[in-house]
Amino acid sequence: MKHPDRIALSRRGFLGMAAGGMALAGAAAPARAQKVATSARIVILGAGAAGTAMASRLVERLDGATITIVDGRKRHLYQPGFTLIAAGLKPASYSVSSTGEWLPRGVEWIEEAAAEIDPEANRIVTTGGKTVAYDFLILASGLKLDWDAIEGFDMALVGTNGIGAVYAGPEQAAATWGAMDRFTDEGGKAVFFRPATEMKCAGAPLKYTFLTDDYARRKGSRGRVEIHYAAHNKSFFSVPIVNEKVRMLFDDRGVKPSFDHVLKAIDPGKKILTFATPEGDREMDYDFTNVIPPMVAPDVVRNSPLPWQDGPWVNEGWAEVDKETMRHVRYRNVFAVGDIAGVPKGKTAASVKWQVPVAEDHLVADIEGKLSPAVYNGYTSCPMITRVGRAMLVEFDYKNNLTPSFPGVIAPLEELWISWLMKEVALKATYNAMLRGKA
Repeated sequence: MKHPDRIALSRRGFLGMAAGGMALAGAAAPARAQKVATSARIVILGAGAAGTAMASRLVERLDGATITIVDGRKRHLYQPGFTLIAAGLKPASYSVSSTGEWLPRGVEWIEEAAAEIDPEANRIVTTGGKTVAYDFLILASGLKLDWDAIEGFDMALVGTNGIGAVYAGPEQAAATWGAMDRFTDEGGKAVFFRPATEMKCAGAPLKYTFLTDDYARRKGSRGRVEIHYAAHNKSFFSVPIVNEKVRMLFDDRGVKPSFDHVLKAIDPGKKILTFATPEGDREMDYDFTNVIPPMVAPDVVRNSPLPWQDGPWVNEGWAEVDKETMRHVRYRNVFAVGDIAGVPKGKTAASVKWQVPVAEDHLVADIEGKLSPAVYNGYTSCPMITRVGRAMLVEFDYKNNLTPSFPGVIAPLEELWISWLMKEVALKATYNAMLRGKA
């Protein structure tokens, strides 16, 4: 057992790291060079994490640029908090702020969505009919949760009849907690899964499986609870060593796996999920489930010339960008950052932290008539919650190499208290700093 003084010291040391803006991994942002004078017109589609961070950094980097951000959403949602809300650890308000409070001075905010992108004419058209010309376009539109692809699902069902939907939003995450709390009181069969598309925070379905198991154990009801996880392919996680760790934890905690299962439909009345499998459709009954739909690019990007034209993502609409520079392959004055970027990894807030400076540096280098050496290596981070108070800080790159930010301090595949604190305490502060362009 650790000495109490050592525990206290480790807490102080950790909070010191958090205050330094390290929880999204990596050291603080380097000192900025003198501002670059320019009259460039820069349009950013999306005021989420990636778009806001990019706007904040460009305001500090450029002098004289016209920077316009296009987004009709009034609320800014801290999405990494949804799992904590759905675990009953935070209220729905924890993840909600206003879009306007994060946007830097000097940026024009058009409070409408984009309806059309014309990269040949270098302009976008908003839902209100405004035409906005650009010299540089930054796609930061996030992704679309395709709820309509799940037959029988209706958002009004969330929180009732054992139906959860953590990804849907903070209010739905809170309703999911109510359903999970009742389920772990009463017992029954829980079925968890993920879509076959690319998705944001691919570890989240696993986290919520672990949390449901943990709550049942804490309540003494685990003997009355059966937990299944239906993987969309033959693994639980894309990084082989992490997949093996999850397999071992599932085996240890009695989570029953199925493979090559992709959800097609839900029957709320009969409490049946229908999955597509290589052997045909398979039905699974449930008492509690967390519905996660396919995830695709927003229509405005999918219907433009900007998505991948071939390859595995051709039907999902992700922007066709170079995976190292975040620059569009066919339209060199277009960049994509965050979830919309069609790269092999990187649909997490931690990835945004590393993608945005790379795209920013290449854009500014273009303005200066220079070349930038900046490269994004695919860094992705997942604080994998395995129980309340414990998590694994999983960090990896395009090559599936583990890339720990604190070697010798935080073992990436160990269930640690300090990794839990990174998720529960430090991550939001660092996320907020990133929005301000400071991390």
